[in-house]
Parts: sequence; C-alpha cells; structure tokens
Amino acid sequence: MIHGYHVIMPMYGFWLPNDPRGAWSDYVRKFEIAKHGHASKSLDRKDIESLTDSELRDRNLAIDSLKYPSVSIEGVQALAISQGFAKQIEKSNYTAWACSVLPEHTHFVLARHSYKVEQVTNLLKGAATASIVESGLHPLAAFAQKGQRPPRMWAARGWKQYLDSEEAIENAINYVVENPEKEGKRIQSWSFVTPFAGIEKGGWTTYQ
Repeated sequence: MIHGYHVIMPMYGFWLPNDPRGAWSDYVRKFEIAKHGHASKSLDRKDIESLTDSELRDRNLAIDSLKYPSVSIEGVQALAISQGFAKQIEKSNYTAWACSVLPEHTHFVLARHSYKVEQVTNLLKGAATASIVESGLHPLAAFAQKGQRPPRMWAARGWKQYLDSEEAIENAINYVVENPEKEGKRIQSWSFVTPFAGIEKGGWTTYQ
C-alpha cells in the first residue's frame, strides 16, 4: 500500500530532460534543447563534477537554448514560496512530513491524499507562484508581458517516488531534511511540516 510520496519540484531550467547527470524523461520535447543531447532517462544521478568536458559543453548549450534564464531563488523568495505552500497545505488539508526549499528545486515528503500526487504538487506550485507574485519577488518578473503574469518559474514536470513502508518514509524524510546541508545551507524548519508518527497498523490509513 502506498502511504506517501517523495516529490521533487524543479525550478525552470534546473534539470533538463537530456541533462547528462541523468533525468527521468523518455524524450525531449523542444528541438532547441534536443540538439544538445537525447533524453537521459535514468534513476541514477551524477554530480556535476563527474561530467566529462563534452557532457558539460552539451549541458551548457542546452541551458543557453532555454527561452528564459534558468531560475535560482534566494532566501526572501524561498520564504514567499513557503508561505504559499503553507496556505495550500492548510486549504487542502495535506500532510507534509518534510520539506526543503532549495535555490533550484524543492523536496517534499507528503502523505497520501485523496487527490492524485500530480494534482497535489500542481496546487502547491500554483500557491507558491501566487505568493511570490503577490510579494513582487517573482524571479522572471522582468520577462512578463504587459498586463500578464510572468513566465512560469517551475519546470513543467517533476519527479515522484512512492513510499510504501515506514522505513521508506523515514529514509525519504531524512534525505529531505539533510539535503540543504549538501548544498552548504542550514537544515530548514517549516511550521507546515507535521512530524511523522508512524503508520497506523491495520485498515486503511487516512492522513487528511
């Protein structure tokens, strides 16, 4: 039985479908990006330091082919994003067991909900976008057409891992909690995160 999900929500341009570090994509939709490498569907991930000169060149060319600059957020923007997350979590009664908002992607460990996980993440991204627009801190605000909202700051797709045991949930939580330290940042603490208290034994577990 699926009890939760580890989801990764990349910012625009962070991890392209043909990224030589590995990506969970079957094909590359945009020709400008596809010119610089085929889709690299793999569950494995490489550190950027381990890429060859050729792989680095292809990756940089693909990034340069994006319509807008790749997005990397700063502290005040992360705070605005977190405020949007908090509103949506309260509104839809989600249970978030862990969250880390990083410059180029966000990690969540979420309990199973009556909504599909794709809808859950889309609503979270939408709420975060609304919050950062309202705060005047959208990273692509300079590219907004007159009278229109800025281009999307999130990648169109993300990744998800199904969690079917307490061990899987606890491992995902530990990974997400410790992830900021891997980027030289502090461990994060968010008011909308609920400590994981284990899985109820027997019957159908409901988290909302």
